[in-house]
Amino acid sequence: MNPESEQIHHENSTPEETLTHSRFTGGTENSWCRAVMGGTGITVLSLLLSKPMDPTIIQETLQTIMTQSPLLRHKLVWESNSKNPSFSLSSNPSPNFEIIDTSPTLKLLGVLSDQTHLGNFIGDAFHCLLEHELNRNSWCDGLNEKPMNMFFVTLYFLGGSHSILSLRLHTAICDRASAVCILRKILRLVYERESGVIGASETGDVVHEGIEDLIPKGKADKPFWAHGIDLLGYSLGSKRLTNIQFQETKLPRSSQMIRLQMGYEETGRLLAECRRKGVKLCGAIAAAGLMAVSLSKQLHNQCENYAIVTLIDCRKMLEPALHDDNLGFYHSAIMNTISINGEEDLWQLANRFKEALNGTISRNKHFTDMSDVNYLMCKAISCPAFTPYSSLRTSFMVVFEDTLMDDTQDLQEELGVLDYVGCSSVHGVGPSIAVFDTVRNGQLDCACVYPSPLHSRKQMHGLIENMKNILTGASG
Repeated sequence: MNPESEQIHHENSTPEETLTHSRFTGGTENSWCRAVMGGTGITVLSLLLSKPMDPTIIQETLQTIMTQSPLLRHKLVWESNSKNPSFSLSSNPSPNFEIIDTSPTLKLLGVLSDQTHLGNFIGDAFHCLLEHELNRNSWCDGLNEKPMNMFFVTLYFLGGSHSILSLRLHTAICDRASAVCILRKILRLVYERESGVIGASETGDVVHEGIEDLIPKGKADKPFWAHGIDLLGYSLGSKRLTNIQFQETKLPRSSQMIRLQMGYEETGRLLAECRRKGVKLCGAIAAAGLMAVSLSKQLHNQCENYAIVTLIDCRKMLEPALHDDNLGFYHSAIMNTISINGEEDLWQLANRFKEALNGTISRNKHFTDMSDVNYLMCKAISCPAFTPYSSLRTSFMVVFEDTLMDDTQDLQEELGVLDYVGCSSVHGVGPSIAVFDTVRNGQLDCACVYPSPLHSRKQMHGLIENMKNILTGASG
């Protein structure tokens, strides 16, 4: 930590703190614990603010959110006598809130000055500090049995009235739906406190089981021999997959981010065309990515296979069904292989993706294959040589089944939120590109995260620019 910054609360347990075991992590949570140690699954939510925000109000807001959300009051504990870490409740939970004043923030930005500039200081700073947060790994030394916090907050002052509020969470307790819930709570609570109207706050006490223990009876049933066949199928299928070109496979990696943004009219036309074609936006995004690869490689009727992973929010499918404000990781991953030859148009590929995805969901493979996918991810982590060039790439792209529709624009304007981005790191095991799509104020905004220097910023900027042009052109 920078010596000029102010640490409101220590990162690890204090002498007077005691921990009470709540439960061990489930299979999916355990997989994320191992992935995060290697650099994939650091979830960051960063807000660019144009109005001064009182740190005391932020501190009180964070305390209220922790009171309402029991998982945020827990620490991650690795125990020598268990293969899975546990969630343990802290007797003295307080936000891990760090304030970095203007001078040390500017020094930090000087260190990060090799980042691609966006044309203005505020935009550059927001982009650089977002990527900085994606690569701050408080969990990389997870097997030392030291209790670890899973929720960190940093307030960077940029000078003048501008500042950046960054939340960093462990993905085992925070999927995208959880991050959206936290964002909405922060906006509402800060607005209430600044307005002098503070509502009652209820204490959340229930820590729900992991996703595997909430799957409806019979939905995840699969004979033992079928697991073996599917694992073999995934393994053999991966040998036939193609990757986009790797730029540098030997150097240490970090996560970088490029945004794909479309205007109001462009977004409206794209969404209308998706409805007319009967495909979801995730299908159009995946298809645009495949077409962009095809353009860069000039396939000319040469067939290649690419893996697309779709993350599905399962909360409403569980038993009991969960709400969006039930924090945790309740997404399931489905991997589909899509063949391209350079002759398809966007909507042909989008339909091909839709049919593949719907077919796997109809067979409950988002539940039956959950343990297989987790096993293969952990196997890739422990044996990188099983992946091409030891790259740890398990797919070309990750998309979310459902697009996030942001309805907090008015509240953001009241609080001076100029911009925000939510995404997760991918420089450990994972895809070549993960797309976190949002439609805010009628405009598409995708945070596209990729591992560097495995892929260069120039390479990915070209790919994402082509994706945007394909999406814009296909929707008229």
